[in-house]
Amino acid sequence: MAKKRPQTKAKRPQLTEGEIPVVGAREPCPCGSGRRYKACHGRAAAHAVTELVHRPFEGLPGECDWVALRELVPAATVELSLKGGLPEGVPSVTLATVLPMAWPALRREDGSVLLGLQNDTSSGDISRDLADTLQRALAAAPGTPVQARRAPAEGPRLQDLLDLEGAFEPVVHSGFEFWVPDPENATPDVTASLERANAAAIPTVKLSGVDAAYWCETPEKNHLRWVMPHSEEQLLDALARLHAAGRSSLGEDTRLVGSFRAHGLTVPVWDLPSGVGAEDVEKPAAEFAERLAAALATEAPLTADERRARGGLTNRQVTLS
Repeated sequence: MAKKRPQTKAKRPQLTEGEIPVVGAREPCPCGSGRRYKACHGRAAAHAVTELVHRPFEGLPGECDWVALRELVPAATVELSLKGGLPEGVPSVTLATVLPMAWPALRREDGSVLLGLQNDTSSGDISRDLADTLQRALAAAPGTPVQARRAPAEGPRLQDLLDLEGAFEPVVHSGFEFWVPDPENATPDVTASLERANAAAIPTVKLSGVDAAYWCETPEKNHLRWVMPHSEEQLLDALARLHAAGRSSLGEDTRLVGSFRAHGLTVPVWDLPSGVGAEDVEKPAAEFAERLAAALATEAPLTADERRARGGLTNRQVTLS
């Protein structure tokens, strides 16, 4: 039998992530390896796009409020602090729930930066996508919106760019006038977008006595949606204990109706009568927080009634992300 010719592998040219263009999955990889893109650099790119980070805001100050502003609050802003301070020519960096025309970010004429939170992201890591947008906004020319793109797989995350010792203090607005310094002189496109956004915004108030609890008003009833940092299993056990004991409400004609998952955290939801405003649930929410803390500290197994209550809460749970 003829001897097999020994196979040699050519040295693969090295390209940085930014130099590799996006090509078809079955086309030759631009790095020169001779392999199809999907079997070479495309494999890492696909993994970066599909890998889901379940708690993208973990480690940031105010993680629960990050989740609330991403999923619950129509109009809010937060002043952000960067590691090492603000770059020269950037007087401020502000996180906003949403920006006009759904821009990912905007560098204003005065050099300040607005970073939009409620945007579609191209990878499974919202934190990395937002960090990439923020970096590009800091370097953009004043008066320029930042467009969406796929963030580099090895790029920084918000946890790498933001001051982790800084406060995270959301300011909830009744409308989106914060978009423009002078609404009367805004362009027609921005004005139209502002009017549409204001008309669709649900009135929302952040409670002052507890963390990450938001009251909102809807035509038929009001709600309290409260983002909590506890592990899901522990929190559901505690809520079940209170529910079975008849201590899960926030006052007369209010009731805990279930919860949903968002970005790795659990968000219990209460139905409130239409006449119950945010100020009316401040004290009941603070009292509930004390009851919840005691229930979270309980280690006894759930009773039969508590297990049934837990099953009811679990059956009504949905996942937003």
